[in-house]
Amino acid sequence: MDKQSASVVPTAGTLLEIIRTQTEIVKLGVDLGGVMSLAAERAQLLTGAAGAVIELAEDNDMVYRAASGFAEPQLGLRLNRQGSLSGLCVEQRQVMHCADSEADERVDRDACRRVGLRSMLVIPLNHLDTTVGVLKVMSREPGGFSDADIHVLSLMSELVAASMFQATRFEASELYHRATHDSLTGLANRALFFDRLRQCITLAQRHRQQFGVINIDMDGLKPINDRYGHRAGDAAIREVATRIHGVSRQTDTVARMGGDEFAVILTRIDGVAGAQTQCRRLSEKIDHPLAYEDHTLPLGASIGLAVFPQDGEQIDVLVEKADRAMYAAKDRRKDGGSRGAALRTGT
Repeated sequence: MDKQSASVVPTAGTLLEIIRTQTEIVKLGVDLGGVMSLAAERAQLLTGAAGAVIELAEDNDMVYRAASGFAEPQLGLRLNRQGSLSGLCVEQRQVMHCADSEADERVDRDACRRVGLRSMLVIPLNHLDTTVGVLKVMSREPGGFSDADIHVLSLMSELVAASMFQATRFEASELYHRATHDSLTGLANRALFFDRLRQCITLAQRHRQQFGVINIDMDGLKPINDRYGHRAGDAAIREVATRIHGVSRQTDTVARMGGDEFAVILTRIDGVAGAQTQCRRLSEKIDHPLAYEDHTLPLGASIGLAVFPQDGEQIDVLVEKADRAMYAAKDRRKDGGSRGAALRTGT
């Protein structure tokens, strides 16, 4: 029996999990990026889906602003609203249920085949009188969702929409800013970073340009939190964010990826040497103590670099190579090596 035959009434355990999710959303407050990530993760868990996303309607596109499960590598993906089930959901402001993508004329069948998707639920996110996006869960099997799942996701969508309402204070432009920027530092968040990275790859391929991806990991945040408290740790994170932003160009994308991790997209670089020079500038800028209240907080960072196209032409390859270079730099610093920036892993 597939999930189509299941009862429409959610179980007591499911309702309890929705209440827990509601409590966590309230705690996140105006951190809309965090709210959307939490909602995608819980939507996947509560429906037994293989993946879940929150897509926002931005101009003519539907943009993946939060993703979990097998959809996570697609974070930042842009799809044309026309011909998309999500776009149709936004247009009609109604739940869209695709039981089998091979038999549903509303979906992009080729796209579904590429990702291995066979069924999905798309729930509108209503903000005031506008549907600003959708909550979508996906299954690799036909008939993967029941009427009970629709009920659960409808409750989830109300929570997310209410958070948008509180976070944005009725301003649509503020909605998109909060959805794409880190609440602590004001930098781009993980979703916007991958959105920009996808666009950067497309432009670089078209114009045969180079660009760099830099991964930055703060050194010593845990000892700061343990010794001086999380207020001091937050101050250290904000200061590192300010220093990274201060030495970056307006055309670069500076993002906080979460916790003590940052990333930078270097556009229009002057070869590998130019990107490495920028890494050294970042290291020199970050690597100075911070005076905080009556304390001196040591600040430093391990930095890794990957360059397009020499180190790869796909998102996952570039990010992985920058990450490996960053961890190699961290190991060298632990062994008493230079406090300068890390170089590339090399290809």
